[in-house]
Formats: sequence, C-alpha cells, structure tokens
Amino acid sequence: MKNYNSLIAEKITNGVATMWCAYLFGAIALISLPNAIKTGDSIVIVSWVAQTFLQLVLLSIIMVGQKVQSQNVENTINETHTASLAEFELAKEARMLANRQIDSLHALSKDMHILMKEVEAKLSA
Repeated sequence: MKNYNSLIAEKITNGVATMWCAYLFGAIALISLPNAIKTGDSIVIVSWVAQTFLQLVLLSIIMVGQKVQSQNVENTINETHTASLAEFELAKEARMLANRQIDSLHALSKDMHILMKEVEAKLSA
C-alpha cells in the first residue's frame, strides 16, 4: 500500500509541477474574480488575490522552479562526477608512466654499477 501511495503522490506532484497546471489554476482562479470585484470590498479582493490566485498559481510555478533548479544541480553533479573520473584516469596513467620510468632508472642504475665494477676490476688488474 505504501508503494501505491508513493506512486500516486509522485504522479500528482509531477502533474502539478508544470506550467500547464499553473495556467489551469490561473484560469480556475479567474472564474471567481468577477464576484470578488462585484462586492467592491477591498478585503474580499485582496483575499481573492492572496488566497485564491497567488496560492493556486504560485504553487505550480514554485514547483516548476524547484524542478528546474534540481535538474541544474543534478547536471552539475553529473558533470563533476564525469570530470572526477577523467582526472582519476589521468592520475592512474601518470602513475603507471612514472612507475615505468622508475623501473627504467633502476635498470640503468644496475647497468652502471656493473660497468663501474668492470672498470674498477680492470683498473685494479
């Protein structure tokens, strides 16, 4: 039942978090505007603006904005992750190259020691 409720909540949230829903809520809110204006009472008109129009329309607009911001953050995270993986691969390649160079230097050092011993042996003889 919990999964079903989560699925319903997700569907409703995805539907409300659209500009089309904001337009629909705006149109619904405008239906009651003529009656609010007919009263001539400024409190009724302000209440209509604050409680009917703004709450209905801004709900969807804020959700759309949050969705856009969330997607931007997700894109940034993905780009950072991709860049980090690329840097890691470059570091691995640099380490392998350094290890090969160290191995070459060790081999040269051994060869030099052998040559030095041979030269020393010839000089001693």
